[in-house]
Formats: sequence, C-alpha cells, structure tokens
Amino acid sequence: MKVTVVGAGAVGASCAEYIAIKNFASEVVLLDIKEGYAEGKAMDLMQTASLNGFDTKITGSTNDYTKTANSDVVVITSGIPRKPGMTREELIGINAGIVKTVVTSLVEHSPNTIVIVVSNPMDTMTYLVHKTTGLPRNRIIGMGGALDSARFKYRLAEALGAPISDVDGMVIGGHSDTGMIPLTRIATRNSVPVSEFLSEERLEQVAADTKVGGATLTKLLGTSAWYAPGAAVSGMVQAIACDQKKIFPCSTLLEGEYGLNDICIGVPVILGKGGIEKIVDIKLTDAEKAKITASAEGVTKTNGLLEL
Repeated sequence: MKVTVVGAGAVGASCAEYIAIKNFASEVVLLDIKEGYAEGKAMDLMQTASLNGFDTKITGSTNDYTKTANSDVVVITSGIPRKPGMTREELIGINAGIVKTVVTSLVEHSPNTIVIVVSNPMDTMTYLVHKTTGLPRNRIIGMGGALDSARFKYRLAEALGAPISDVDGMVIGGHSDTGMIPLTRIATRNSVPVSEFLSEERLEQVAADTKVGGATLTKLLGTSAWYAPGAAVSGMVQAIACDQKKIFPCSTLLEGEYGLNDICIGVPVILGKGGIEKIVDIKLTDAEKAKITASAEGVTKTNGLLEL
C-alpha cells in the first residue's frame, strides 16, 4: 500500500504521521511546493520510527509527481488554510486552481488511485475533482463528514460526561458551518439513544457547537485545525487499505440518492478496497430531509463559483 499526501503543512504532516504509526502502509510520500519542506517533514517523521514502532517508509519531495507513481490512495490537503473570520467558501478562488493542478498531475502518474479530498471548501473541491478527472465516483471521496462526526462525538461525550468510546453519532450534509446536520435523533450512548440522557435544548446546543467546531478552533489557533483532520483521513485510508468495510460519512457524488443529483455532499458510505463500496441510504425524517436539501442548495451555490 502506497499513499501520497500532497501538502506537507500541519494537516498533511499529521495525515502522514497517523498513517505511519498505524503501520498498515508500506510507503507514504509527502509532496509540497515549498523547496525542502516535504523532505524535512519526512526525515523528521522517519526519525520517530524506532520510537513509535513503525516500519512505514516516509519520503518527501518538492513538487516531483514522478515520486507519487502507482499510489493506491492519494490525499489532497494542499491549499491555503482558513484564518479567523474566514468561511471555507472564501477559499474557493485560490484553492480550486491548486486542487485542479494537483489532481491532474496525481492521476497522470497513478491512474488507478483513490482520491481523498481535504482542501476547502471540501464538497466543492471534491466535485471539482470529479469534473477534472472523470474518475469513477467510488474513487473520489471528500473527508469532511468523518471529521465533523468526530467533533460531534466529542461534544456528545462532553455533554453526557461519558467516555468518548461509549458514544456514537454521525454528521451528514455539507462541510460548512451552516450545512452540517448532526443527527442527534440517532446518536447513542452504548446503544441507548442520547435523548434518554440529554434534554432537547442540550442536544440543540451540542449540534450548534459541532457545526462551528472548525471556526472555534480557527479562532483559538489562528489557523485551521490539523490533528483531528489528520486522524480522520488516516482512519479513512486504513479502511480502504485494510478493506475494513467501515461506515464513514463522506462527501460523495450523488446520483439520485437522498433525492439529490450531480452534487458532492456528506452521506454515510461503506469504505473498503474499492473506495466507496456502497452509499448507505438511511431513513431521514421530513425535518432532516429539509435540512439536507437546504445544505445541498448551499453547496450548489458554491459549486457555481467554479470555472469548469
């Protein structure tokens, strides 16, 4: 299993670190446009191998896509990060150009690869990859829902005063502060609905805190978060590499599912060696259906800013 991560900044380096530590990939290639940056990050990470007990080989390269050849999975984190007060949508002008150039070069050297998109605005960048490459929809995956769901579970555990291993929950919809839909109705604590423990008002607050999870961190850090995004990607890559058939909410191209067409948006999928092996069509209430329709309208509006 060879994995390429494009963008050796905080998110990309975290991706590489978590993938290496889990020890399921033979090689991770870090790529960056900044001279020597990916090479330095790779060397630093390799010097942790004996300490962290992994055998994954990590190499770095400055914009040499030949080094990425025959990658099984490629992860695109490149682009400018959010700053305090910025929306993900405001990044579209610069990041669209970067993502289009990157994915074209990646697919040229790894035509059978599976692409995971992290760059923001994530749903629109995932859609751009579809339109740019023409790859089958099962091989293009947006990361957002996996991260949003992790943040949802963190907030649920906080509200419940419970260990996070006891909590399960899912966020669907667009990866934006207004588009996320934390499904509080089906969230559980060890199979018991969380509504048995928390009031409706408290669950509404959990959902609200989840939706601004990224903005909250950006305000505190002065830039986008990196540990949780890196961990979310590593979990997705592992599910693919090890054919785990795990369910993750991911941004995927819909062709009628959930009543939506020609749009990438977060819904639950089964990830395995083929990438997206199945879109899971869960039953939503009328209120939840209205929310995902509204979320899709927001994503479509952002997609309209692309120069395809």
